[in-house]
Amino acid sequence: MDRAFTVPAAPAAVWPWLVQLGKKRAGWYLPRSVERFLPRNGRAVRDIRPAWQHLNVGDIVPDYGGKTATFEVAAAEPPSALVYRSARGQLAMTWAITLSPVPATGTGAAGQTRVHLRLRLKPVRRRWLARTAGGFIDLITIAGLAAGLTERVAAPDSPH
Repeated sequence: MDRAFTVPAAPAAVWPWLVQLGKKRAGWYLPRSVERFLPRNGRAVRDIRPAWQHLNVGDIVPDYGGKTATFEVAAAEPPSALVYRSARGQLAMTWAITLSPVPATGTGAAGQTRVHLRLRLKPVRRRWLARTAGGFIDLITIAGLAAGLTERVAAPDSPH
């Protein structure tokens, strides 16, 4: 599954937000309009936290995919690439997040970042199910992330 969106900030300004994503870390960014329906302790942070700014290859980050689900950092190349890997039973997965500056155009697009997320799973027995149901869930979660991240980059340190 591949998704991409553009954030109105340079990669160096977007990176700190992405490196702190995760369960028992900054959370999963959602827009304020959605988070207002969540209990306060279930909302993602709206500021950069120094304690979560360092990820090294081999670090383990808890995941929302189950009580014991985790991701291991496979690569961390600030401010352009973050790759995780995980095994859940027979299923192996990688999740890559890359940041690319958007080239300046005549319309003034400089200072923007293209965020590309790529999820790979194997083995997949029912590809049609992974593409439809999994694709729909992926689309919704990444749309929420795009909106929530855009809000945070535009106005960090806003109160919950």
